[in-house]
Amino acid sequence: MDLDGTRVIAADRATVWARLNDAETLKACIPGCQELTGSPQEGFAATVKQKVGPVSATFQGSVRLEDIVENVSYRIVGEGKGGVAGFAKGHADVVLKDVEGGTELSYVANAKVGGKLAQLGSRIVGGFARRMADQFFEKFQSEVEG
Repeated sequence: MDLDGTRVIAADRATVWARLNDAETLKACIPGCQELTGSPQEGFAATVKQKVGPVSATFQGSVRLEDIVENVSYRIVGEGKGGVAGFAKGHADVVLKDVEGGTELSYVANAKVGGKLAQLGSRIVGGFARRMADQFFEKFQSEVEG
């Protein structure tokens, strides 16, 4: 499943970049995130509790950053396991660019799911993934803009 989006954040690119690499900001923005530890250099470990349709699970996951071009772009690669609920894995390419009024953040993401999650069907899982992305970036924008 593929997702993409763009947001203009009323902050300079260096500020947006710093917040994209800050564990506390990310923890506050990831829906259902109960714990997030680590660093951009070593990667992050996360515990996220979510309900997708009738399936509830606590996912243990890891996230690493690749193809880093400081203050410009990176690729986020992650995967999470939710026991009998299944797994989710994917990546997102994030790009920052200066625009009038702040910084444009754009992303293109690809995700795959397996186990019970995959049995829910692409419409339910796709809708859930879109809501998660929208919630993350809405919260991220409000955190950065203060």
